[in-house]
Amino acid sequence: MAAGDEAAARLEAGLRELGAGEVHIGLFDPDAGFRDKLVSADKAVKLARKGYPFCDVLYGWDTAEKTYETGAYVDRPAALHADTLRRYPFAEGAALCIADFTGAFGALSARNQCLRMIEAAAAGGFTVMSAFEFEFAVFAETPETLRAKAFRDLAPFAPANRTYSLQTAALHGPLLAGLHETMRTLGIGVDAIHTELGPGCFEAPLVHAAGIRAADDAALFKAFAKAYFLRQGLVAGFMSKMAPTLSGQSGHLHISFVDREGRPAFHDAAGPHGLSRTALHFIGGLVRLMPEWLALCSQTVNAYKRMVPGAWAPTAANWGVQNRTAAVRVINDTPEATRVEFRVPSADTNPYAALAMALGAGLWGIRNAVEPPAPGAGDFYGASADPAAAFPRDLGAAADRLAASPAARALFGDAFVDAFAAARRFEDAEYRRHVSEWEIRRYLEVV
Repeated sequence: MAAGDEAAARLEAGLRELGAGEVHIGLFDPDAGFRDKLVSADKAVKLARKGYPFCDVLYGWDTAEKTYETGAYVDRPAALHADTLRRYPFAEGAALCIADFTGAFGALSARNQCLRMIEAAAAGGFTVMSAFEFEFAVFAETPETLRAKAFRDLAPFAPANRTYSLQTAALHGPLLAGLHETMRTLGIGVDAIHTELGPGCFEAPLVHAAGIRAADDAALFKAFAKAYFLRQGLVAGFMSKMAPTLSGQSGHLHISFVDREGRPAFHDAAGPHGLSRTALHFIGGLVRLMPEWLALCSQTVNAYKRMVPGAWAPTAANWGVQNRTAAVRVINDTPEATRVEFRVPSADTNPYAALAMALGAGLWGIRNAVEPPAPGAGDFYGASADPAAAFPRDLGAAADRLAASPAARALFGDAFVDAFAAARRFEDAEYRRHVSEWEIRRYLEVV
């Protein structure tokens, strides 16, 4: 059976099982925005068989849809991934399916790069298990009220919220239950939902999953959480830093490997801290390459306002065992749960790029037997960092570091690195043209 016929048959069977008469087909753009088209089930099957043409403008404009590359904006070949089929949560008899570009143009996709890293791990005998956890803020606003007040003085939902608050959960139980149900419909496992530090702030750790499923779950969680709260007359924000007085919002990533025999590959009872050589070399690669690959997991200007002293976020590449101030935290409570927590990504991270980055760096470390530095047990937030381990201070510098990285080009290819760096440089340039209210207040020098 030809590949197109097989994909069509799988999709048709899945749609029949779900009782779906229509399908939301979505491609994720470079900022992990879900670009949706609604088609009939019959047309979706046809597109799975013959291919799904989609405009390449997604890789020629920014998140505000301002183009930075000229061209004919032609349709490029794409494919529906029948294995991503899920129920759509906001309509009866509807499904959702992820698609992506294929061929040479598909090399620009962070999801495709993530798949390549997962396949590389498999070739080395490992199944990748991972999960994201997101902090996000909810506002008692609508898109209309935000625009009317020029996005200033945002009214938080649950303004007196406290971390792990029973009161907030008790008062707003139906709202949180509705979010849980939305994710259950999508097949996304949510391990918990609880309040976090700051007004209207919540955290949702997702259940770990194998392979690309974890990144799909993470990207869909953010897209549909935003949609769910809009349907409730609220706005959910996954920005890195919402205000100077608030802590940053994280998007921590947990990763472990399982070997061919089903054993936890990061555990070794005889190893230091119960860690295997595989785990240590994975950590070594991630710590070594993290500063030059930072743009991959921190692709917005706003992300760099979280990675500053005093904002509960790492500012340099380091690691520690059960140390929440480290960029890479080892969790070794049990052999099966032994994993690394990559604490650099923030809530606005592209899950595909972040996972591809962590896997690519970790696998590079394993292949090259990279020994990590000594783990730190103290407060990394208050310590002086080795200049070689310090992070770039802004998005433009991070994009330049990525573009100059031989390791990034060897693993991800010139086309992806060049396109990704160019998009980040454009984002940085757009920001540098902006004049903020802070600058006007400070430099107008009104007494």
